[in-house]
Amino acid sequence: MGQELNNIERMYDTVAQEYAEAFSGEHDKKPKDQEILHRFSQEIVERRPVWDFGCGPGQTTEYLKNLGIQISGLDLSEKMLEQARTIHPEIHFRKGNILELEFENDSIAGAVAFYAIVHFTKEQVLKTFREAFRVLQPGGIFLFTYHIGEETIRLDEFLGKKIDIDFMFFTTDFISSCLKKSGFEKTEIIEREPYPGVEYESRRAYVFATKPVVRKSP
Repeated sequence: MGQELNNIERMYDTVAQEYAEAFSGEHDKKPKDQEILHRFSQEIVERRPVWDFGCGPGQTTEYLKNLGIQISGLDLSEKMLEQARTIHPEIHFRKGNILELEFENDSIAGAVAFYAIVHFTKEQVLKTFREAFRVLQPGGIFLFTYHIGEETIRLDEFLGKKIDIDFMFFTTDFISSCLKKSGFEKTEIIEREPYPGVEYESRRAYVFATKPVVRKSP
């Protein structure tokens, strides 16, 4: 049983303005984020389309656009999308659910998902990876991030607002297993320590996963 999407959507609708104010420039304070996003832009080059899944107010979408990537953003929360469209009117944003992506098979060159799986159960994480694999073109790149660990944290307050949501941490072995089950073959996981005073002090991971160009015969 997964965490209810309506609850996730409601939580981000509730904190949308505060979230945008708190996190819009977050990559400027995180050198490893910058390094990873530059690498993604260099590997994608001019391939398109590229999407930011779970884009929130569009901070990662904007960062990649400024690196020359033609990118759009997708999020579950309409209030988050209102913030994104206001802050970044030149970028296309649309509502969507990464557990059931409304894209054709083999249709996307690349996707990023910064902490988009933090509210998902293990079953939902696997479903997300399978959806990403389905919509990626052969050779397409999926870059995502997660908190490393095994705990689940229940929050009843976030950014000064009352909420009721779980934040999930995942082991690298679990993430690797899910990627393999989803069909990804070429994967790289890069771990780092938190930036004290800048973010929640959990160990983080960035993952580059590439869809094979040639699929194996059954």
